[in-house]
Amino acid sequence: MGAAPSTPRLGEAGAASPGAAEQMFAALVGDRAYPISSEFWRQLLELPLTQQWPRDRVLQACHAFAQNNYHTKHLAKILIHLVWCLQECTSASSVTSSVYRKAINAAYISSIFLKFIIENAKADNWQELCLDIDKDEKGLEIFPSDQSVEYFLMKGVLNYIGSVDVSPESCYLHHELLNLMLVLMSTQLCSGPSPEPKDVHPFIDAAMLQDSSIVASVVQKLLLNFVRRPQIPSNGSHPVFSDDGGPGVLQRVGSAAANFVLLPYYTFNYFVSASAEGTTSQLADNSLLVLLILIYYRKCISMNESIPTDGVYMSDSNTNVKDAPAFHENPYCKALNNAKDIQFDHADVEGNAQNGPVVSLSFASLFDALGTCLKDESSVLLLYSLVHGNCDFQEYVLVRTDLDTLLMPILEMLYNASRKTSNQIYMLLIILLILSQDSTFNASVHKLVLPSVPWYQERLMHQTSLGSLMVVVLIRTIKYNLSKLRDVYLHTNCLAILANMGPHAHKLSAYASQRLVSLFDMLSRKYAKLAELKNDKALKVTPDQMEADIISDDTSTELHIYTDFLRIVLEIINAILTYALPRNPEVVYAVLHRQEVFQPFKNHPRFNELLENIYTVLDFFNSRMDMQQLDGEWSVDKVLELINKNCRSWRGEGMKMFTQLRFTYEQESHPEEFFIPYAWRLILSRGFSFNPGAINLFPVEIHVDDSPSSEQKV
Repeated sequence: MGAAPSTPRLGEAGAASPGAAEQMFAALVGDRAYPISSEFWRQLLELPLTQQWPRDRVLQACHAFAQNNYHTKHLAKILIHLVWCLQECTSASSVTSSVYRKAINAAYISSIFLKFIIENAKADNWQELCLDIDKDEKGLEIFPSDQSVEYFLMKGVLNYIGSVDVSPESCYLHHELLNLMLVLMSTQLCSGPSPEPKDVHPFIDAAMLQDSSIVASVVQKLLLNFVRRPQIPSNGSHPVFSDDGGPGVLQRVGSAAANFVLLPYYTFNYFVSASAEGTTSQLADNSLLVLLILIYYRKCISMNESIPTDGVYMSDSNTNVKDAPAFHENPYCKALNNAKDIQFDHADVEGNAQNGPVVSLSFASLFDALGTCLKDESSVLLLYSLVHGNCDFQEYVLVRTDLDTLLMPILEMLYNASRKTSNQIYMLLIILLILSQDSTFNASVHKLVLPSVPWYQERLMHQTSLGSLMVVVLIRTIKYNLSKLRDVYLHTNCLAILANMGPHAHKLSAYASQRLVSLFDMLSRKYAKLAELKNDKALKVTPDQMEADIISDDTSTELHIYTDFLRIVLEIINAILTYALPRNPEVVYAVLHRQEVFQPFKNHPRFNELLENIYTVLDFFNSRMDMQQLDGEWSVDKVLELINKNCRSWRGEGMKMFTQLRFTYEQESHPEEFFIPYAWRLILSRGFSFNPGAINLFPVEIHVDDSPSSEQKV
């Protein structure tokens, strides 16, 4: 009874027969504990894993593993063996295929059982993982006594990801480790939307405690994977597959027709069809997803911890310190925000070299990769993270002369807003708002002329400026929002971008100018309806006065919002006419052509000052038209000719100078409540499945087919 369990034997000469493999996995999930030094672990991890098991058998194995893991501690042991395999992969000058296979198998097998335990955990402190092991056990003499298993694991995995380049030999292992990282960090899915001091996330917390050198190398390598987009070879000739060249553990990666070796349609969706551009890369996509989870994680400082003066994030600077949640500094977020352009050494120019390791890569390559991949929602979130958090990258973007590389995909996605999520639309608009805070950007977009805009269907656009296209698409987004989403925040962002661009308008196209005036007309009609509705309700007597008051208050609030919107549009038109009239004859024409839309608001107390300027312009050009002796009717060309001629003599006499509107972006209080769930939604949308009943991070619609794995019978 007290003897150590014997190691299950493989077939002849160590061959992995189906029966032997079944025996090995039965031992892994069984109730006998194998010492960490047992030969069992080497034999298990050298299996080619060609068996394909149905889901119910895998779930039975997972149940047995989770139940027996309390005393076998097999999860902790296989994770330790994984790190030892990774250390062997990094220390050896030449790595054999058997070493790669052991590491790959350890990562894959670990991810399956880890994910099952995380999905079905009953306690929020993850005791079911049973990561506390007896460090005096034979074979653990080299295990660092001051480290936990989770810290040891994360150090090994992150060190490999950060220090080993992706190559045809290592790409499969990188692939498995990135998938394992997503599983390890998925404990977040089980917590609520607001991080709390009581939250425990053993693996991602351990990742936050790693040395700055590992943190910087990981952020840099994940970014480089995103930029370089390495491909996983799709043929089976790689030596990792099996010694005889047959398909092994990686059969599930290379062949879209194959079932998952251990867990069909349960753990991951490995297969992504190639895009039209041929730029799909599973490694690049998963690298980005892992990076996003790492940079947006927030660890609350518990009540019994002393709050340090630095290394802390406060969620809202305007909130009382006693009430605001305080977070430990996220080293991955800091590393991304401090990333430098490898082609421009700031230390030489500014004389203040960074302390410690710094993420360094080509901003030019990163810029180009983002431009290529922005149709992917996770790439949009990365671009937002960079332009909002990294001043050097934002500055780099603003001085690029080919801004259309980034802006054209953004504008095309806004043009197709009906096919996008509201979160994606927000991110796109916020990126434009951040960029529009810079006057150089606003000037540059009007000078960059586009030969054509093939995706714009309503009319042909030839030789239009990027700035004019931005105006057209932003106004189109406002109109779509008004009819479908009715989101005040979205309206405000669109108008804020237009307001920032207004004073810098240069040769705005006829179409953009017409759209701008028609926007005022559309909003004014909505305003008039609301004002009429408010007056009707004020006159109407209703039995339920309380309900009438509530409806009246709602109407008054909406009326106030549209009053603000109308004023902003008037400010935009006024800014163009005040600061850039000679350069924008088409705007003058559009205002002249639709001058009747301004008449109802001429005496409105919120608008009269701005309209005085608009009417000063109207009076000037109307008088010039009246003085012009003309045979026949006025044509568009003749009016534009007169406007162009008189623009040269325009001196702005009688115009009142108003302070230019300038909108800046500030993150809302508690941004973590938006970004953490948003990042995980992106991961789930990319094929990472998770028991819906275990998700507390955001509301999930549970279908009958999504029966929780905990309900499966053993």
